[in-house]
Amino acid sequence: MRVSSLYVYPIKSSAPLPLSRAAVEPRGLRDDRRWMVVDGDGNFVTGRQIAGLTRIHAEPTATGLRLSAPGAAPIDVATPAPEHASRIEVQVWKDRVAALAVDPAADRWLSERLQTPVRLMFMDAGAVRPVASGFGRDGDQVSFADGFPLLLISQGSLDGLNARLAQPVSMLRFRPNVVVDGCTAHAEDRWRRLRIGDIEFDVAKACRRCVFTTVEPERGERDPSGEPLRTLVEYRRREDGVYFGQLLIPRGSGTIETAAPVVVLDD
Repeated sequence: MRVSSLYVYPIKSSAPLPLSRAAVEPRGLRDDRRWMVVDGDGNFVTGRQIAGLTRIHAEPTATGLRLSAPGAAPIDVATPAPEHASRIEVQVWKDRVAALAVDPAADRWLSERLQTPVRLMFMDAGAVRPVASGFGRDGDQVSFADGFPLLLISQGSLDGLNARLAQPVSMLRFRPNVVVDGCTAHAEDRWRRLRIGDIEFDVAKACRRCVFTTVEPERGERDPSGEPLRTLVEYRRREDGVYFGQLLIPRGSGTIETAAPVVVLDD
């Protein structure tokens, strides 16, 4: 088995950024979901509420992010400095995180694109968010991702799903960080520990899927048929939800790249 694709999403729910090589950090891949959009009350905003977020492209620069979107002039956003920026508590699922506010110009740009008042927040080293209790080890952290540092899905799993669909869907409906080729559909369900390149990862749990999978990212619109979630319910449903892909916690740092070997260490 090998890595076939790598992705980061610099802003939570933003457009995917494909990579050939990615640095692995305790919170996940570098630049992945270190920024997040919030509403006026500091509650996280995702593609579940505003599908158009998937059309916001965020590209890391030496000083922060460059934001672009169809029909809009790009804007450069500086990474806020802890000694100068306001630190504000924001909500992401059940967690409260003390993140840094950015230049209000970025808030205005995003609010205009999304047609609703929003703010952009940054997770620096001082904004600590532990992995959910009961998973991982003491000290494990996560970015603004839903709950765990990385998401892995096998190409075989997507192929198995697409064989059941009238219209195939892209892997990007599921917003993975790591796509693995060379195994059967849902082989990853059995994995407990693996090595990608030279870095080991624990498999924390399966990833529960939601309505966000029905958003076509390039259009920023929901699929009116409710696919692929409607079909996943038929064969990937458990008592507490629909599952597709596995959530990882890194047990080392370094880099991984496309074509890197993937070895299952415990299943």
